Amino acid sequence: MNLKLDSTVTLNNGVKMPQLGMGVWKVNNTGAAQSVEWALKHGYKAIDTAKQYGNEVGVGKGLQKGFADNGLKREDIFLTTKIFNGDQGYQSTLDNFEGQLKNLQTDYVDLLLIHWPVNGTYLETWRALETIYKEGKARAIGVSNFNIERLQDILKHASIKPAVNQMEFNPLCQEVDIKNFCDENGIYLEAWSPLGGGSVLKDPRLQKIADKYNKSVAQVILRWDLQRGVITIPKSVHEERIVQNADVYDFELSEDDIKEINGLDTDKRSLWYGDFFWSGNPDGYKDSVEDWKD
Repeated sequence: MNLKLDSTVTLNNGVKMPQLGMGVWKVNNTGAAQSVEWALKHGYKAIDTAKQYGNEVGVGKGLQKGFADNGLKREDIFLTTKIFNGDQGYQSTLDNFEGQLKNLQTDYVDLLLIHWPVNGTYLETWRALETIYKEGKARAIGVSNFNIERLQDILKHASIKPAVNQMEFNPLCQEVDIKNFCDENGIYLEAWSPLGGGSVLKDPRLQKIADKYNKSVAQVILRWDLQRGVITIPKSVHEERIVQNADVYDFELSEDDIKEINGLDTDKRSLWYGDFFWSGNPDGYKDSVEDWKD
């Protein structure tokens, strides 16, 4: 299997998306700017953020610096952001998305996702995403944290099929039923928290496999993602780890090792619907990045 950092998958609308990128969850604006600069310096082509992370301004600054330092253009990078829970609804999504574009210093994103399926509004939010897509302000649209029931609801009412469903996905949380549903319906599964928030990295079974390939456990997990056909966006604020996370193209896991990792699934999620209040703002985050103090 010949893969490299700029390897892409083809979404259901024909847009090509890098299969490995970098996420910036739980990173402040300053850290996000620096991480994005490092990612572009070391060849990353995809960056994933969200208004709810409070760091779109930092990502925008990091992209501009990375473009200037590395001779890149906006079209060289695949940028993803998400609709904030508190902004959901048709007109509210349209209005607030303009501010997200301004913070990111761009006039379009490559992938726009509904961050969580807020009850009573996510269908109207999806209708807004279809409008944004038709206006050319998003090259592809999708969802995040949608279970099968909510995916079916979207598919029943949508005129444009979601291209991606971004889910918590790692060896201990493999969302088998959701992945199978996505595969059957031409929707790519994208992994958030692919390294399990770090807890998976201490698993002795994974360490044994990593020793076999002279790789780290993190590198084995990311390679497993790629071979499973999952888009993956590991997060790091350390330059050396950003580099290491991309060093996964010079080895291939055997079928037996893939099966062994597949067998580690405990179906234990760190976050799910029961952890959220569906009125809009579950984590107490402010509505605007201007309210954040780095």
